[in-house]
Amino acid sequence: MQTITVEELKALKNNGEDFTLIDVREAHEYEAANINGIHIPLGEILDHLDQIPREGNVIMQCRSGGRSSKAVKILEQREGYTNLKNLKGGILAWKEKFDSGLNVS
Repeated sequence: MQTITVEELKALKNNGEDFTLIDVREAHEYEAANINGIHIPLGEILDHLDQIPREGNVIMQCRSGGRSSKAVKILEQREGYTNLKNLKGGILAWKEKFDSGLNVS
């Protein structure tokens, strides 16, 4: 499984690079704090394949990296995706490094 650090994600954002960020947390978590990803809860991931590009940079994100890792495995093994990366440390790592004001616990 390919991974990406929060520093690498920040560089993509800052450089205006093309990527898709998918947030697989639950609705209440997403509503409390997010970093502008497309919200698709892990339990619904297979119902929203039309929102997950098969080409280009696609980064899966959750609270700490566990659920997004599961999402990557599901999509790679069941659906044949090859362009996914898991955000190491999830939104907690983003909060720690870049935005201590995020309402994430």
